Amino acid sequence: MDSNFLRSISLRANRRADRNHLQSRGDGKEGFLASGKLYQESQMKIIWKRGFIRLVLVAGIIWGMLILTALLFHAWSCQSSIAFFSALCNKSSVIYGAIQSLGLVTPSHRCSIPVADDPNKIVIPKRRSPEKYVQSLSYFMEDDTATNGSQSPPLFGGHITWQQRDESFKVKPNMKVHCGFIRNGGAEMAQKDVKYVKKCRFVVASGIFDGYDTPHQPSNISARSQKLFCFLMVVDEVSLEFIKKNVTVREDNEGGEWVGIWRLILLKHPPYDEPRRNGKVPKILTHRLFPQAQYSIWIDGKMELIVDPLLLLERYLWREKNTFAIAQHKHHRNVYEEADANKRRKRYARPLIDLHMKIYRYEGMEPWNPQKSTPSDIPEGAVIIREHTALSNLFSCLWFNEVHLFTPRDQLSFGYVVYRLGGLFKFFMFPNCEYNSIFILHNHTREHSSKVEWVKSLDEFKKDKTGGLKESRGGLGLWTPYPGDLDSVVLPPVKRTSKAG
Repeated sequence: MDSNFLRSISLRANRRADRNHLQSRGDGKEGFLASGKLYQESQMKIIWKRGFIRLVLVAGIIWGMLILTALLFHAWSCQSSIAFFSALCNKSSVIYGAIQSLGLVTPSHRCSIPVADDPNKIVIPKRRSPEKYVQSLSYFMEDDTATNGSQSPPLFGGHITWQQRDESFKVKPNMKVHCGFIRNGGAEMAQKDVKYVKKCRFVVASGIFDGYDTPHQPSNISARSQKLFCFLMVVDEVSLEFIKKNVTVREDNEGGEWVGIWRLILLKHPPYDEPRRNGKVPKILTHRLFPQAQYSIWIDGKMELIVDPLLLLERYLWREKNTFAIAQHKHHRNVYEEADANKRRKRYARPLIDLHMKIYRYEGMEPWNPQKSTPSDIPEGAVIIREHTALSNLFSCLWFNEVHLFTPRDQLSFGYVVYRLGGLFKFFMFPNCEYNSIFILHNHTREHSSKVEWVKSLDEFKKDKTGGLKESRGGLGLWTPYPGDLDSVVLPPVKRTSKAG
């Protein structure tokens, strides 16, 4: 019995062991299957992740290729000789500016201007552009500021203080600013010319000073524009005498003097020592010389206009509702690079250009970069197209004041005034190649020459006992102590992007 009992226990133990063994075998199989399933799932996830990443990368590459292709096509169309593709290029767009800064576009010297076909079909706006920021603009006419403890003679541009200069950039509905033509400051017109220009609503203006040029007759001028526009050539007494010796000058019944289509307007008593600075008076202050003018087109005296002026007004002002248009400089966008080029080409005294730029740098003027709202800080100022609105006139006054206070190189001051007005002044800066299609450029009769252009240091001004190097009526801001620490100012480094100045 005991033996049977023991045998029964042994059998139970063996069966239990067998069951445990079978169970353990089953659990091992299930564990193996489970781990295999997890492995497959993880592999699938890795494959999906890799596939997604590859998809994103491929899509990004394709998108980038499409953008690059579009940019290259835009660059190609901008230089295409095929009219259809050339018409697709918007040269005033941000895209064109970006691809040009990347060097993908080689600026052409001359390109067609998309002007209208027939001047006789141009519709002239019946109303002036609305005055948005400045409702009333008036000017200082008296110069009663004493310098060095004594009353100095009146200056054409006035003795502008640093505080007055700073206040003039704060745009308000009603403003009073310096704007040249201070009483007894020079640049007077004869009464016969004052009477004539009062009738001029549309003006093409030019100027010749110190006998550097002779008048060049415009071409392609329609009969309508000949009746509509006054063609006014502003000259000083030296130039008038030079012109009379070299070209035919006719006189009308009222004593007006003409060279072809140009009416000669004599400015007596040049207001500045420097002829270049005298030339800025009719160029920048066109609205002061000809106060009845609603629209004006300025061209430098060495240029021959070859496009009907009515077409220019339609293209650059009326078509896109602009009030001021000027060409972009061919080589430079950065004011500090332009200053460097002026020094290299001896356009004015090098130390005075440096002092001018230090003041601008101290007052926050940054070098041009693609993030700025304008295509460039440097214009090609030989052609300026304007509607004489209050804001446009204010800009011209402030621009002239900088020329009066600092150097006569007006290209150095343009972008600074735009900067100080804080984006309120909107203008159209058109491509340089269009600018070169507006006129034919002629050589000066002689080269400009001035002692001040060759000065290399401020010590040379001090050593000159005759005082002949220092201008007595201009550049006042360079001789008046500046209310700031300019010694600590370091001018931005200049990368010379062009051999030309």
